[in-house]
Amino acid sequence: MAKSPSHKFGQDLGKLIESIVLEDILKPRLQEFTQANKYYLDTQGYRPARQGKKVTWQDKYGNQHDLDFVIEANGTDDQIGQPVAFIESAWRRYTKHSKNKVQEIQAALLPIIELHQLSAPFYGAVLAGDFTKPALEQLRNNGFAVIFIPYQDVVVAFRKIDFDIAFNEQTSDKIYTQACRKLANLTETNQYLLRQALIEVSKLDIEQFMEKLRNCLERYITQIVVIPLFGTSYNFQSLEDVLTALNQLDLNTPQGKFQKFELRINYSNQDTICATFEEKSKLETFLRMLDS
Repeated sequence: MAKSPSHKFGQDLGKLIESIVLEDILKPRLQEFTQANKYYLDTQGYRPARQGKKVTWQDKYGNQHDLDFVIEANGTDDQIGQPVAFIESAWRRYTKHSKNKVQEIQAALLPIIELHQLSAPFYGAVLAGDFTKPALEQLRNNGFAVIFIPYQDVVVAFRKIDFDIAFNEQTSDKIYTQACRKLANLTETNQYLLRQALIEVSKLDIEQFMEKLRNCLERYITQIVVIPLFGTSYNFQSLEDVLTALNQLDLNTPQGKFQKFELRINYSNQDTICATFEEKSKLETFLRMLDS
């Protein structure tokens, strides 16, 4: 079934905007940062360490997700490193689709973050088009760093090259068809001017995004708390039984065998990692990993 001209234009426009924002604007900044800090930036394309050209990571449920950028510690072209940052992007023309897209991004990234929670990785979303304020706040409230380029800013950027894309659901197929042709035949000069215009409108968001990334990946440990827990486990059938036992518990002369280690690590950027280890060897392995 053939795509409608409006659908084709929306897809082509989205691909162009994502390409400019990701490849021409954000990627150079990420490369500069990762090279200066000895991290590895994985992006779409050939890499001997993985199969195919996509950047694919598994979540805690075993599902595979294709992402735009992943930053790794100790990664090389030939070796997958420890992931420390995940970044995904999306374009949406109408706000009625924005909530669903935000939920898709969360469903992809948050289970990956949970799988790697002991690294407390950075995670971000690069969005362009029409997204509602609640949809954006939903991402931020879940810990995402967000770059957002509103559709109206995209419209203004295109006006720099004398290209009016302020279309709506009442725009005719004829106009969309003409716009598709014009979009496909942008000159190098117009592509450059468009890129510069989008750099200008996204400058503040990108600076804030990069600052959050730096704060996360350049953080340092300010405190490590290790609590070895000893005791005896008690099982109860009711809340009343628990309360009764607590009142009879002698806290001055504790008894029992070793149960587990509780670990809390505080960082300079206010991040905190909390973990539980039942074996000393696993705790030691994890602490050594922090120093690698």
